[in-house]
Amino acid sequence: MQLLDGKKTSNDIKNEIAAEVQSIKAAGGKVPHLAAVLVGNNGASLTYVGSKVKSCQEIGFDSTLVSLPETITEDELLAKIKELNEDDNLDGYIVQLPLPKHIDEQKILLAIDPEKDVDGFHPTNFGRMALEMESFIPATPFGIMELLERYKVETSGKHTVVIGRSHIVGRPMSILMSRKGNPGDSTVTLTHSRTKDLAEFTKNADIIITALGVPEFLKADMVKEGVTVIDVGITRVEDASNAKGYVIKGDVDFDGVSKKASFITPVPGGVGPMTIAMLLKNTLLARKMRSARNK
Repeated sequence: MQLLDGKKTSNDIKNEIAAEVQSIKAAGGKVPHLAAVLVGNNGASLTYVGSKVKSCQEIGFDSTLVSLPETITEDELLAKIKELNEDDNLDGYIVQLPLPKHIDEQKILLAIDPEKDVDGFHPTNFGRMALEMESFIPATPFGIMELLERYKVETSGKHTVVIGRSHIVGRPMSILMSRKGNPGDSTVTLTHSRTKDLAEFTKNADIIITALGVPEFLKADMVKEGVTVIDVGITRVEDASNAKGYVIKGDVDFDGVSKKASFITPVPGGVGPMTIAMLLKNTLLARKMRSARNK
């Protein structure tokens, strides 16, 4: 069994990007600039945005945190989005979700300029991804593809079962794994909460990508020998014996499943760290695309 080490791989990617930023600087070019829009003060969102800004600083990007009050109106937020779209100094930006209840998330995401949508959530980017055109791929699926590629996991002709059909992970993964190329060329089954006899699918899978959010759902008796398992789940489970009062669990019963797997991601330290690294990679791509257009 080989561990797909997202922590190490994400550091490798950050180092590669940092070296590229140094080359851009040395050539007198403009370094990539990422902005994060944070509405309100949701604790998890604050932590997540903070780590994005910190990662930008580590690799030499410019970064801006746009902090807005919880009480902001939808129209005021749309005006801010328009401002960011028109800011030539900015290569890409993300709007941290969830947004307050009185704001229509879809309306906001649709207002983002697809050429600055480094989260890859805009329908234009999603459609381009599905059509195998150059686009910003959502950071978590992009990170999974990068792990599969760097660890040389064979995907061509394999049966991939994706558990969960979210727009952020499950559905894009089902498209990416079936695209031509490497990683890809898989035969994909997309399963979800209405799938009957889920274990019948997972038992026959060469690759399982699970993004369900149910701790330790995937057990050893649900997988075959030699399976590759990508665990996107991340759930806090109360644990009085732990100093923090909780432990982080994935969708996979790691102790049992890892004994049968050929490759598996740990939780934490698997897919999680890859997400921020790929957001940075998308921002670098946005800078290069803007630079090419401005020539």
